[in-house]
Amino acid sequence: MSHHLSRRQILHLASASAAGFGLAACGGGGSGAGASGADGDSGPITVWSWTTAAEALRGVVPSFERDNPGIEVDVQDLGNPAIWDKITVGLASGGKGLADVLHIGVDYLPGYLEKFPAGLADLSRLGADRYEDAFVQGLWPTVTGKDGAVHAMPWEVNPLGLFYRHDYFEKAGVDPASLGSWDDLIAAGPRIRAATGAQLLGLDKPGTTQDMDFFQNLMQLQGAFYFDGEGRVTLGSPQAVQALTVIKRLDDAGLVADTAGQGTWKRLVGQGKLATAPYPAWAVEYLATKFPAQSGKWRVMQPPAAVPGGGRSAIVNSTYLTVSATSKRRKAAWRFVEYALTKPAEINRMFASGGVFPALKAAYADPKFSAPHPFYGGQAVLRSFVDTLGSGADATNFTGDYSRALKLASDAQSQVLIKGADPAEVLKAAAEQLARQTGRKQAG
Repeated sequence: MSHHLSRRQILHLASASAAGFGLAACGGGGSGAGASGADGDSGPITVWSWTTAAEALRGVVPSFERDNPGIEVDVQDLGNPAIWDKITVGLASGGKGLADVLHIGVDYLPGYLEKFPAGLADLSRLGADRYEDAFVQGLWPTVTGKDGAVHAMPWEVNPLGLFYRHDYFEKAGVDPASLGSWDDLIAAGPRIRAATGAQLLGLDKPGTTQDMDFFQNLMQLQGAFYFDGEGRVTLGSPQAVQALTVIKRLDDAGLVADTAGQGTWKRLVGQGKLATAPYPAWAVEYLATKFPAQSGKWRVMQPPAAVPGGGRSAIVNSTYLTVSATSKRRKAAWRFVEYALTKPAEINRMFASGGVFPALKAAYADPKFSAPHPFYGGQAVLRSFVDTLGSGADATNFTGDYSRALKLASDAQSQVLIKGADPAEVLKAAAEQLARQTGRKQAG
């Protein structure tokens, strides 16, 4: 999503450099990381996070310190992507210089658990296992290492939705309830374009910013990704081919705008030239904040299935809090993580201040998740996303080789969008190259 550099896109842009000197290069580095840690349960602890999430965590500190005398918390905003370099370097050096509590995205957590298996504390022995059922389905496999222990706790979850211009659909006579799959939307696209002049969605066609979120989302709707749960390469799978074929069909029909170039997507939306935005929950407030003149014109629906009759729910990204194995105060750090992420009042306070959609299921009982949103014509948009989470979703295994897969997938998509290449052929070649680069097997 290069058009406005969301948290996830900044992570994507940082992946290559971080993997280059950390994840990809260090192998099993940090295998002794836990040796110098200790289970202190009082004293000062440091938390690393970034931007609005860091500010949200600071809001928890007063009540936590009141309820946990003897522990002082310092939340530090390291910035994004700088935080990934610092965490990667710290883990690669055996945990040296790491904060006690680390905020980590799903883009990185599986890779850290692969490459630095002793770098993050075993939270199971501190009581984390009892919270498995407290969080939405699809997140727990990500926090569990090969040792079977829990090494992080879910914080933010981003279920996928389809934001759409209600006024455009109405003008074109398109009923959103009739759009069960992307086949249906592709069929309706020419009517929407003829009635409004808007194309359906925007993509960076030449791939200058590895704008692959939509491709990934279409795979995730099918329960697939670049790798399967065992880490085998699935970039050439039928699900990947179906995802890129949907994109090719959209482009062949003239329904995709090219958003290459800084600020292009935002400009096109502001000009009313895009009819939909297939984005996750974080976009609820983003659209409302950036395009106030379009208040009342947008709505949200469940994402269309990638294949007719297929699944219509996906968790496209998430973030976690974990404890460094080298922390001298692991128990104190765990108490802060537990306090921040398992108490509905605290998690919703953070949601209100930082827009971090909570993974804790008990949080959704708060009336705010059923409240009408004026920007969306009074629609209870947050409830739409909660309902999507209730449908369940598969875990996504990013692995430590995500950045390599992202680059190869981006190149394949650009070949399809710029040169009209065949999706199956370019993905087969990309999968073979990814397997060679990483030493991973391809899934059968």
